[in-house]
Amino acid sequence: MIQVYTADSAHHFDHGWLKGSHIFSFGDFYDPNNTRFGPMRVCNDDTIAPGRGFGAHPHSDMEIVSIVLSGRLRHEDNLGNVAETTFGGIQRMSAGTGAIHTEHNPSEDEPVRLLQLWFMPRTRGTAPSYTTGRFDPVNLEGKLLPVVAGVGSEEVVDIAQDMTIYLGRMSAGQEMVFNQEEGRRIFIYLIEGQLQLSSESALHPGDSARIEEISELKLAAPEGAFLMLIDLP
Repeated sequence: MIQVYTADSAHHFDHGWLKGSHIFSFGDFYDPNNTRFGPMRVCNDDTIAPGRGFGAHPHSDMEIVSIVLSGRLRHEDNLGNVAETTFGGIQRMSAGTGAIHTEHNPSEDEPVRLLQLWFMPRTRGTAPSYTTGRFDPVNLEGKLLPVVAGVGSEEVVDIAQDMTIYLGRMSAGQEMVFNQEEGRRIFIYLIEGQLQLSSESALHPGDSARIEEISELKLAAPEGAFLMLIDLP
């Protein structure tokens, strides 16, 4: 089953210093039929103005991933971590028993665009932690590149959940097949371009898809595509 959520169905907002969209219920936007997909709880496409950001705020028992698409994002937390990330960078905070952090755009003249993703952890009440990772954007071309996974490596950021986040750029006319074990879920968010799913559903920028009961998913990019695909339990 493929369920498509168009960009128009997302909650769009513009606070001046912050603009973007919420794919799931978040903050002031609440839809009782759209609160999660498996362990996935949040998918926000945010753009933060230069010199602005989120002040200190707490989290607990949540895996929080920030993927920078353009610009620079600075993170600071009460665990003593400080990091600045650009395109090709990944930030992951396991909030566990509790963590306080800030996120802001340190640039004086360039906005930062990021995808912020929240997932419920495999186990609650663990010690909080934070890490960063980098991938070479060249390696996105023509394939799905794992950037976050339940088992990390030098090139893949670890996360306390049985899942994998892939990013990929498909060239115009390219086709590929994504295979996963039966009984799992797939979430797709289209960042740029056009994407066809198993010859059934067409996605445009800002559209997302929630897929169940399909272990072999065919992807086609008539005009090229930049996408995020998440394999979920």
